[in-house]
Amino acid sequence: MSSLKIKTYPAAVLMGKATAVENIDGKVVKLIEDMKETMFECEGQGLAAPQVGHSTKIIIADPSLKEPDKYKLTVIINPEIVYSEGIMESTEGCLSLPKSTFTVNRAMRVFVKGADIDGNTLEIEATGNFARILQHEIDHLHGILLLNRISESEKAAYDKKNLKNAKKRIFLKS
Repeated sequence: MSSLKIKTYPAAVLMGKATAVENIDGKVVKLIEDMKETMFECEGQGLAAPQVGHSTKIIIADPSLKEPDKYKLTVIINPEIVYSEGIMESTEGCLSLPKSTFTVNRAMRVFVKGADIDGNTLEIEATGNFARILQHEIDHLHGILLLNRISESEKAAYDKKNLKNAKKRIFLKS
């Protein structure tokens, strides 16, 4: 296993739609193992393949950081939300938007279908934090970032702050 580099906004791979996994082969299994290592190293609760530069429909979620007795790491290939209900407001961060958090609305409960690493059909009913993580990671597969879920004024403030920081980094490198 090896740790992968997290792609950050505005990397193009984060804005596009991921493609379905057709065959779960050794490359896919290695990518999943590397994604696990990367997520743990970054202390994340979830990771989508586009965040590590692979435009494929693979997510991993590990809500056990907040609820260790209730959950374990989950790998979902070609995940799809088939039903959702309720609304909850929560604060989220994203490894692809470092050092930033945003308040967003998510469904309180989701039903997700996909496949596990062995190709078996998965059907997951998730609530609360686990539901939020799954929705966040599945958004990445559709090119949707937290920035797409906040107000224009919040996005403008984020862009202004980060453009200013980017200019500082360029100046320091010169």
